[in-house]
Amino acid sequence: MTAGSVDLPALRRRITPVLIVSQILGGLGVATGIALAAVLAQQVSGSEALSGLAPTATVAGTALLSVPLAALMTARGRRPGLVLAYLIGSAGAGVVVLASVLGNFPLLLLGMAAFGAASSANLQARFAAADLAEPARRARAISMVVWATTIGAVVGPNIAAPAGRSVSGAGIPEAAGPFVWAAGVFLIAAVVVALLLRPDPLLTARALAPSEEGNDKEKRSLRAGVRAVRESAGARLALVTVAASHTAMVSIMSMTPLALSHHGAGIELIGLVISGHIAGMYAFSPVMGVLSDRFGRLSVIGLAVGLLSCAALLAGTAGASHGRIAAGLFLLGLGWSAGLVSGSALLTDSVPGPARAAVQGLSDLTMNAAAGIGGVMAGLIVARGGYGVLNLVGACLLLPLAWLAVRRALTRGGAAAED
Repeated sequence: MTAGSVDLPALRRRITPVLIVSQILGGLGVATGIALAAVLAQQVSGSEALSGLAPTATVAGTALLSVPLAALMTARGRRPGLVLAYLIGSAGAGVVVLASVLGNFPLLLLGMAAFGAASSANLQARFAAADLAEPARRARAISMVVWATTIGAVVGPNIAAPAGRSVSGAGIPEAAGPFVWAAGVFLIAAVVVALLLRPDPLLTARALAPSEEGNDKEKRSLRAGVRAVRESAGARLALVTVAASHTAMVSIMSMTPLALSHHGAGIELIGLVISGHIAGMYAFSPVMGVLSDRFGRLSVIGLAVGLLSCAALLAGTAGASHGRIAAGLFLLGLGWSAGLVSGSALLTDSVPGPARAAVQGLSDLTMNAAAGIGGVMAGLIVARGGYGVLNLVGACLLLPLAWLAVRRALTRGGAAAED
């Protein structure tokens, strides 16, 4: 199979809608559950300091599962990896519900970790969009799939309350209701991908570039991915970009529902604030893709640093102002979008084709492991120093990224450095 013998535009038109639908469903399930994860953890554990462990367990699960899922995709293609991830996420949501009924906090954390597999599927789908994209439009292809998450992710937090009420007569805690719904949504997403994601984008891309991919499995191993990152300054900057952006976002976002509840906000208002944050994360991702393709990855990385810093300043100094916290959370999502889209595109640009799937899995492992540590620390920081101190720490996490981006701009000629 060669590029000349295949109608690539038709393939893209066939695959992209499937990825978009799966992202809508995945975003709906993840956002519905995660909106009240910290609240549920506080109820089950009885400790505010431990409340941050629930979203942190999700991030840790996403990190731990990213490498085996990437390995599966490397060997078998995107479709089986995405299907398995959604199935694990559905099972994890069921375990969370069981743990909430039993009042078992360790079991709750186990379920939240498995729930994180659905987030891993959503993250990996952005790379599936890039498999068959033209290099000059790669960031836009990534951003369109990221954008698709907007619909489900914005709706999700707002149906958390009715999802909770729907299980009130079944002996299930109200805060666990969203996970009942999430389990079903993930199952639907798995079916959609299993039946409709054909041909597999990664396997098709390999078939269209046999001279580059070859048959050497060693070139597609995790070790080859680590070596590719070590040998590329652009890949290293990309890894730091997605890790720093994701860690700052997760750390601040996960504790915001508690900060709002301390100032009198109810579930509905918390849902609206988180919805605004998620809109910032996903709704403007096509803009970030266009900017990244047109002005360069490095320019948008700088934009991400600026937006995330402003977000921490607004939210960290908001006090009892719900509106100011909401504005800060929106900018937090916008900065995350800029960092994820530009970093993901730069990462794909910077490594050879055979190693890309392994490097992409390594990227998700790095970003989620860093965010997992940040989430653990977030609960402790809020318990001891408050929400404002957490935002200050989140802003400080951006300093290494800013330094690396400036150094690369100076040494490689500014915004064209990633070429």
